[in-house]
Amino acid sequence: MVPDGPRMKEKPTVLLLHGGPGLDHTSFKPAFSAISDIAQIIYLDQRGHGRSDRSSPEHWSLARWADDVRQFCDALGIERPVVFGTSFGGYVAMEYAIRHRDHPAKMILTSTSLRGTAIPERRRNVLNAFERIGGPEAREVIRRALDERTPQAFVEYLRVCGPLYTRSQPDPEALKRYIRNGEIVPYFERSDGEGAIFDLSDRIGGVSCPILLIGGELDPITPIAEQEVIANALPPHLVRFERFADCGHGIFRDNPERMFQVIREFLSSP
Repeated sequence: MVPDGPRMKEKPTVLLLHGGPGLDHTSFKPAFSAISDIAQIIYLDQRGHGRSDRSSPEHWSLARWADDVRQFCDALGIERPVVFGTSFGGYVAMEYAIRHRDHPAKMILTSTSLRGTAIPERRRNVLNAFERIGGPEAREVIRRALDERTPQAFVEYLRVCGPLYTRSQPDPEALKRYIRNGEIVPYFERSDGEGAIFDLSDRIGGVSCPILLIGGELDPITPIAEQEVIANALPPHLVRFERFADCGHGIFRDNPERMFQVIREFLSSP
């Protein structure tokens, strides 16, 4: 509750779901303090990530992570949250909104996809996007990573393709704050893993809250074409789709001023 003249009013609660998998919430700090004046910001390390319990691989699934969001909110007494999901966090946010359709007040999705990296259409979009940004070498490296899914292929992918994710490179000091779990990506993105084969296309239309969808036109791993797929699958009256021409993966790194302005408008709208 915050003062509003002679009254007290309630701030919206924004629950942030980080990317990865295998990363943590620290990538959001300090950037998201930019909206702390209009929203209560909650940073969550998801099960198996960061400073949360590692649990075990049989619990590393979109359904479990989605149910964790609801149970986390219930434990803290958070009602009608605005759930923000970026990249992998967007996968979780969409699954949560499908499974608990009456719980979120609103949802914000950035740099994400509703289908896995082995789904042919997404695979083709990713290969083409990396080639546009990084040339034939990047396309071949990401092709090997998606086809072979071996530790060696992923290491080469991070070396060649990692720097192509965003226009603004991350702060080296910020990278040191991450607590990583290197076991999740090989499990989640194995050939028959959920990260490779999930597809929410037939279920996402059942969400019932307003959604702000934000995509970067220079994003190679969740290309703008993937954001278009999400927008087309959602009820038209619920979605606001914002494209960022100068941004890659993780809009708050490349154009935080405009992104936070758009989020402010969305949070304050009825």
